[in-house]
Formats: sequence, structure tokens, C-alpha cells
Amino acid sequence: MKIRQKAIILFSGGLDSATVLYYAISKGYKCHCLIFDYGQKHNKEIKSAEKIAKLVKADYSIVKVKLPWSKDSLTDKSKKVPERKTIANIVPSTYVPGRNTLFLSFALSYSQSINADSIFTGVNSVDFSNYPDCTPEFIKAYNGVLKSLKTKITVKTPLAKMSKAQIIKLGTKLKVPYELTWTCYNGYKKPCGKCDSCKLREKGFRETGICDPVFNYK
Repeated sequence: MKIRQKAIILFSGGLDSATVLYYAISKGYKCHCLIFDYGQKHNKEIKSAEKIAKLVKADYSIVKVKLPWSKDSLTDKSKKVPERKTIANIVPSTYVPGRNTLFLSFALSYSQSINADSIFTGVNSVDFSNYPDCTPEFIKAYNGVLKSLKTKITVKTPLAKMSKAQIIKLGTKLKVPYELTWTCYNGYKKPCGKCDSCKLREKGFRETGICDPVFNYK
């Protein structure tokens, strides 16, 4: 009997990470999801992540990380999430400094503990908010760190160079339940439609000609 490879999935419950989870499953990996509670203003994405992990019967852990010094608009309750008319080539206030480095470090620890050989993350550098820790350069550098640790673990980013429309087409083919995902930076009853994340999601669905099921989900 062939032993299935194990993979750690950095899982936020959003569109990209859900697509990555289903992609890894389609490649035969036994997936273990890491869900992070890092002081977000709302827990809607965490609840979405739990629902989807349970749906695919994947093991999951919720890791609490405290960042008391954070001044970004995703964790600082005194700051409002920006509503930019255009997504300019600058790092926005929603960038949480060091977040992906922390997440990948937890994933490395988890990987070595259960003998997983891959870490999957849904970072994307095409339709994105210009976060510096979502770029190919950052992932290449982190894989260099893993190599220096004499480990065979690698970070895989299958969506890195795909547009949001291409990601949605792939996820639709893989039957990703996009109605269960939560992408919005705000924790309202329905997505706000005004933050960067909502705008990029809307752009992707519009370009595919597919209606976003999240608005029809109760």
C-alpha cells in the first residue's frame, strides 16, 4: 500500500487558501490545516476555515499568535480598513508585518513533527495587495532557509503566478465550495465589496463570468 505524502496547508478560509487545499488534495496529499488566530478584528475567516477543513475531513489546528505591537488595520481596532479606489503599487495598512514568516515557521515546526514534506500556501503576486511576503522572491528566500536547515521540506505556491480569474477557474474545476469561503477584511454579515480583498475577488469572478456564490449563501 502506497503511503500518502503529508502536507501542511496554511489555511485562512479565504478563496486562495481553499483553492490550494483542494489542489493539494487532488494531488494525493494527506492535508493538515493550520488556521491562525493572530488578533484579527473578526473571526469569520476562522469559522470558514473550520467548516471547510471539516468538510474535506482534514486535520486542523487553530494557532493563537499575539502581536501586541501591531499597528496594521486588520488587527488594530482603532484603525479602519482602507477603501482604495485603485489598488496602487504600495504596501497598504492591511499588511501585517512578519505574518507569513511567522505562519511558515509554525508550518515548519508542524511539518518536522509529523514528517510532512510540503507546506502549501495560497500566496499570489498577480492580483494581490502588494504584500512583500506574498512574492516569489520571499518564497524563494524562505525555501533557502529550509535548505539551510538540512530539511527536504519545501514551500509550494501553485497559485503564485495566476490571476484571480485563473484561480477561480481552477477551484471551480476542483469543486471548491466558494460559498463557504470568507475573503473580506471586514467581519460584516456579507462581504463589504469595498476593501482590496473584496475588489480582487469581484474582479476574478467578473472576468470568469461566474456568479460569486458567497452572496447567495445563508
